Amino acid sequence: MEFKLPAIGEGVVEGEIVRWLKKPGDRVAANEPLVEVMTDKATVEIPAPQDAVVERIVSDEGVIAAVGSVIAILAAGASAAVAAPTNGSRPHGGQAGSTPVDDVRGKVLATPSARALARDSGIDLSAVPSDRGRITKAHVELARSSYTAMPTSAVASRPSEPLPSRPSEPVASRPSEAVATRPSEPIRGGEPAGSPPTEMPSRMPTQMPAARRVGLAEPQPDEYIPFRGMRRRIAEGMVKAYSTAVHYTYVEQIDVTKLVQVREQAKKAAAAEGVQLSYLPFIVKAVLRGLRKFPIVNAELDEANARVIVKKRYSIGIATATENGLMVPVVHDADRLSLLDIASEIARVSEAARTGKATREELTGSTFTITSLGQIGGVLATPILNYPEVGILGVHAIRKVPIVDDDDQIRIGHVMNLSVSLDHRVVDGFEGASFLQEVKRYLEDPTLLLLSGI
Repeated sequence: MEFKLPAIGEGVVEGEIVRWLKKPGDRVAANEPLVEVMTDKATVEIPAPQDAVVERIVSDEGVIAAVGSVIAILAAGASAAVAAPTNGSRPHGGQAGSTPVDDVRGKVLATPSARALARDSGIDLSAVPSDRGRITKAHVELARSSYTAMPTSAVASRPSEPLPSRPSEPVASRPSEAVATRPSEPIRGGEPAGSPPTEMPSRMPTQMPAARRVGLAEPQPDEYIPFRGMRRRIAEGMVKAYSTAVHYTYVEQIDVTKLVQVREQAKKAAAAEGVQLSYLPFIVKAVLRGLRKFPIVNAELDEANARVIVKKRYSIGIATATENGLMVPVVHDADRLSLLDIASEIARVSEAARTGKATREELTGSTFTITSLGQIGGVLATPILNYPEVGILGVHAIRKVPIVDDDDQIRIGHVMNLSVSLDHRVVDGFEGASFLQEVKRYLEDPTLLLLSGI
């Protein structure tokens, strides 16, 4: 039976084979995840259509396959049933701490991520205990940490190949002792004051023994990481953005002393609503005010049709660091949300991106992007556009500094740098600077946000 790449979403014409969860000869049950496919930064698991045996993989990992193309050959109708386990494993629903097993197929129940980690770590899933009826990645990580934390005696008791013996060296040939037995050379011009007279040895070695690297591990071979999946998608997006758009960056320093006070006062009220309030929702609100006043920043250039498309919706991308690389989940229609709603939505889509559960819709459709390194923040950066958008805002660390006010008095305040990168083909320098000044106005005086319906 030919296993074809199915339609994954509207407008999706191809997908990258990120990882096969089965190998040739493996049995796969109906609706069991068979392969991970990435498209538009979203990774989805494609299940098997029926019980079968994987006969041959046509599209290897890293291959970009068209929707409808054959990616594997399955032995259709092959029985996926296997003999019942005889190692004492209890089926699903047994005691806490036992290994969950499917009653029908006798197969260990585990999530795809758990299977992948176990395979990479050389861990037998049948030996991993679980208390949830299914082995998760956390169970495998616990088993792996337990293995690496085994006492020396426990490790030594396991059968292993004997270590190669190192030939013993004569004590006199060791460089450290040879150096230690060399008398100190006198200081030029005579012996140091109070030093006993020294004698040069009658025989000095003509050549010192070759030095050995004591206590250092043997050189390790280079590591080769496949350049595919999320990392390749990120690279393709960066190259397209940097080679297509004409970047320029404008930077402004913001006095956020009042914002720090407002956010501190609002944190408790937000916590009572179950929301963790950071500075980012305030920044999103200020950006929305800037985009409304300077709509050219909320646009994209359609070169094929020789036109600039000014977007009338305001969906803000939030650059998020994940284990697989930088992703940009989207807060759709942010202008229709309250401050607390924005905070909740940022937390939700960011967590979905970090855990790999974000949908294609949650990772596409932004009209402007904000990237923040949080506490790491730094002083200044030049963000790369999230193409085809024409603007991206970089948020940097908030720091306490001395500030000279309008009365020439010095006070301690909080400042933060913002850097906005823009596509000069669409946004002129004056418009870009004016946009950031509008954002600055709302962040330096948060009461304006209240007046605009925070």
